[in-house]
Amino acid sequence: MAPEYVPPAPVAPRRSTELGGEEALALLGSVPLGRVVFTRHALPTIRPVNHVLDGGDIIIRTHEGAALTSRTQRAGDPGVVVAYEADSIDPVTHLGWSVVVTGYARPVTDPDELLRYQALLLPWVDRPMECAIRIVPDLVTGVRLVEAQPSTAV
Repeated sequence: MAPEYVPPAPVAPRRSTELGGEEALALLGSVPLGRVVFTRHALPTIRPVNHVLDGGDIIIRTHEGAALTSRTQRAGDPGVVVAYEADSIDPVTHLGWSVVVTGYARPVTDPDELLRYQALLLPWVDRPMECAIRIVPDLVTGVRLVEAQPSTAV
């Protein structure tokens, strides 16, 4: 039986502040999990994946036959347009951040690089993940949710 949903206690309003690109990428690199968004059969598809940040690029591992693997292997330059999202938002306080990267995904084909990523990035699922995908950021955006300052009426 599924646990019953208990809504969190109300919190004060939050304010959203824009993050700069460098800060947004640093935050993305501080968490191990994100979501890759790509098109499959002309529809958006979202997959949770673990990642590593390498020189500003996002690296994920996939398996042969995966939809994203197949798409990137068939694509020419510059690659397949994807979005990548990672966040850390506390469900109780509603404080945290969210980062979205839009860019191009390409397969990692260099054998030495592939071996390095296989050592750096261990899959979370019990399945061989012999492929790696590099997402080269083109647009990096992010927001931080902070406590709203009480307004002072004058």
